[in-house]
Amino acid sequence: MTIDGETLTTLRRRSFDLRIDNLGAIAAAGSGHPGGTLSAMDILQTLYFVEMRHRAAEPHWPLRDRFVLSKGHAVPALYTVLAHSNYFSRDLLPTLRHLGSPLQGHPANFMLPGIEASTGSLGQGFSIGIGLAMASKLDGDTFRTYVMIGDGESQEGQIWEAAMSAPKFQLDNLCVILDHNKIQLDGAVIDIMNIEPFADKMRAFNWNVLTIDGHDYQQIAGAFDQARATKGKPTFVIAQTIKGKGVSFMEGQVAWHGVAPNKDQLAAAVAELRAAQAQIPASTQTSTQTSAQASTKASTKAGA
Repeated sequence: MTIDGETLTTLRRRSFDLRIDNLGAIAAAGSGHPGGTLSAMDILQTLYFVEMRHRAAEPHWPLRDRFVLSKGHAVPALYTVLAHSNYFSRDLLPTLRHLGSPLQGHPANFMLPGIEASTGSLGQGFSIGIGLAMASKLDGDTFRTYVMIGDGESQEGQIWEAAMSAPKFQLDNLCVILDHNKIQLDGAVIDIMNIEPFADKMRAFNWNVLTIDGHDYQQIAGAFDQARATKGKPTFVIAQTIKGKGVSFMEGQVAWHGVAPNKDQLAAAVAELRAAQAQIPASTQTSTQTSAQASTKASTKAGA
């Protein structure tokens, strides 16, 4: 798939709004994970506004594609994308992690529309995604399943059990995305427990493996196209990303894994993001129009 120019402009401009809302929610909570939410944002936006079949007004539509965020601590990014996709009001975002809010610090699928699985214990979401993909096969291949995992998460043993399992069952309706930002809680992944050569390991397990720039919308959409065209095996996308993407003082910094920005830091981040957004000419489509169009387009998308 080649994303047309107008849609690409809308995605690029919206990416700044998403990052600002995401950081605002984390700042309001006083806790959260800015680095890994910012690295995942462009992939999540492509899933919900370009790739997946879903209906915000009908979150339990049986034919919807499923997304599981296995790296559950990055859920503010998912909440932000869901809100911009009209699953719920953006006004709810600043209630993140507050007592009584449905926006929990990790996904809780019984509290909010659009959340397919409760995750947070690292490694488990991958296995949940396999179960969903198997269920789809049993029902006649009615939907596709997408899972996002983290690279620190990939040190968990359950990841590798799942990696062996999916090809055994020939789950070509499953696409797993590695948010490869190369940093985890207390250091660089390569220093704590090196997971390389990741692509070679997954190919040895008989996955279709693709490596892309996880901030390039054309490459992300193209990978999802290749995943849908691949038969007889699941697809694993290694998305090369930048921790803290979009905010210069957060990019590539271990310190921003799990620390909320204070008032001054949030203001500096928002100013930088708005300045970068201003460099991109506005699309003729409004944000409301593109949100509605994304849901309608995705719900009618051909293929399983």
